[in-house]
Amino acid sequence: MAPKILIIDDDFQNREIVRERLTRAGYDVAEAANGEEGLHLILKEKIDLVILDIMMPKKDGWQVCKSLKTAPKTKDIPVVVLTARNQSIDELRTWECGADDYVTKPVDHVRLMSIVRGFLPQGEDPNGT
Repeated sequence: MAPKILIIDDDFQNREIVRERLTRAGYDVAEAANGEEGLHLILKEKIDLVILDIMMPKKDGWQVCKSLKTAPKTKDIPVVVLTARNQSIDELRTWECGADDYVTKPVDHVRLMSIVRGFLPQGEDPNGT
């Protein structure tokens, strides 16, 4: 069974681009359009890694990350923040909420896939990207 990655981002195009890369690499992908929906999905399904935007309605990425990293059931799920926020204070806040990695948009897909493979080494990328 392929590792399952949850993309939480309110922008459909961002989710679509990342989903395409991940599915081509052999991962199973779930999506959520906001933080509340993402937290709900994590409680229902087995998620192996979360790719998380910061600027979202209902619950922002920092709130979601903090919720995940403080709950016993989800604290060990790797969280990769993927955000357009690129100020040093934003990165610091991301690390403080417990994120496992931080990537800025526009995304370098080679770097993102390398990070994902670092957390989920069993995922295979047939295209080598």
